[in-house]
Amino acid sequence: MGSRFPSHQLSNGLYVSGRPEQPKEKTPIISSVAMPYTGGDIKKSGELGKMFDIPTDGSRSRKSGPINNAPSRTGSFGGATSHSGQLNSVGRASASAGSIPGSGSMKKTNSGPLNKHGEPMKKLSGPQGGGAVTSRQNSGPLPPVLPTTGLITSGPITSGPITSSGAQRKASGSLESKSSLKIHNASLLNNQAVTHLSREDEYSFQKSFPKLILWAIILLFVMGFIAGGFILAAVRNPILLVVVVILFAAVVAVFTWNSFWGRRAISGFIASYPDTELRSAKDGQFVKVSGVVTCGNFPLESSFQKVPRCVYTSTSLYEYRGWDSKAANPTHQRFTWGLRTLERHVVDFYISDYQSGLRALVKAGCGARVTPYVDETVVIDINPSNKDMSPEFIRWLGQRGISSDDRMMRLKEGYIKEGSSVSVMGVVQRNENVLMIVPPSESFSTGCQWTKCILPASLEGIVIGCENSSKIDAIPV
Repeated sequence: MGSRFPSHQLSNGLYVSGRPEQPKEKTPIISSVAMPYTGGDIKKSGELGKMFDIPTDGSRSRKSGPINNAPSRTGSFGGATSHSGQLNSVGRASASAGSIPGSGSMKKTNSGPLNKHGEPMKKLSGPQGGGAVTSRQNSGPLPPVLPTTGLITSGPITSGPITSSGAQRKASGSLESKSSLKIHNASLLNNQAVTHLSREDEYSFQKSFPKLILWAIILLFVMGFIAGGFILAAVRNPILLVVVVILFAAVVAVFTWNSFWGRRAISGFIASYPDTELRSAKDGQFVKVSGVVTCGNFPLESSFQKVPRCVYTSTSLYEYRGWDSKAANPTHQRFTWGLRTLERHVVDFYISDYQSGLRALVKAGCGARVTPYVDETVVIDINPSNKDMSPEFIRWLGQRGISSDDRMMRLKEGYIKEGSSVSVMGVVQRNENVLMIVPPSESFSTGCQWTKCILPASLEGIVIGCENSSKIDAIPV
């Protein structure tokens, strides 16, 4: 008997109502091969290189070895087929012994985590049998080896001590080439954190004395000499002329005294100026702070003696000019010492107050106005008889392109190294939690020192006073 309801028989013999279920199509399985990292080289990119008619690197090709009882899966793309079994690589280390059961043909690339030597870490899956050797394929340049400290820095990775200019110091001892010196000097001169001081930044009585008053005194004496000479010629009375001559001699003596002893008098004024406690100093107050120096972000190194971790360095070369000798500079007079070259630098540093213990940042770098009063000592004296006794000095001259010839030379050097005791005069500036000493906007006058016959002098910028650091033991910090 037929039924109007359709039915069908299952595989187990039962009859069920309804139409038989249509078999569903299986989702196509797409297999792909992991492409290696090419490092930007188009020759290593396989099919991409063929699109541009660029020959690929033959050493990067992979060939499959014999396939032993391995099932295969074919996706919708007929060309993409993966196999499992034993692998052979041409031109590289191969898995020559044993097989890796249960694992696919995995290609090792240099992507993923790196070990401490900058190399990709090996990843192995499944049991390794038969002592198989797994080959690793790397493409592209390896990253440089990181420092053992793990500190991430900018710029190229270097090793070894760093000089004050930021360049790597050579480990060859005292031998330093001219090229490295030029790089050192160029980096030092181009560094914005360093203030380069010249001869004009030094104290000079002629420069500090007001020009208007000087020309007024000269005019008065000219008029006095003219009037005294006229009276002497007219009435034969030399009194006025004698008075003018005595006054002129007194003024010349005072000017000469200030020219020779003015710098020492200002150093004494700085030493006798009362110290100010930083804890009670107000914002914008002109103070003098005495304390111990600590280097900032950019320490310096002295030019000749190579003293490290300095905040101020000064190296000056003088030449003696005889009757027929060459002048060291355009204003060099005969039978005197003249300045041939000067290297003077200063950077930002910290000073710890003796009274309160607070530390302040002294803004002496970045082109700030600074007036240093730091004593210099004679490092070496050279004359034609002992010229060859100091090869270091001859090398120092050669590095700067200075010829010694048969001249008498004198090298002086002064510096403020870390741990030295200094006195700083400037204006206090408080910026949130940062305490700074900055240059004042106007010059500061020392006033007349009548007991010493010293005329007023003007101090500009930050004033730094320090005795000879080479004779004083620095406090370790």
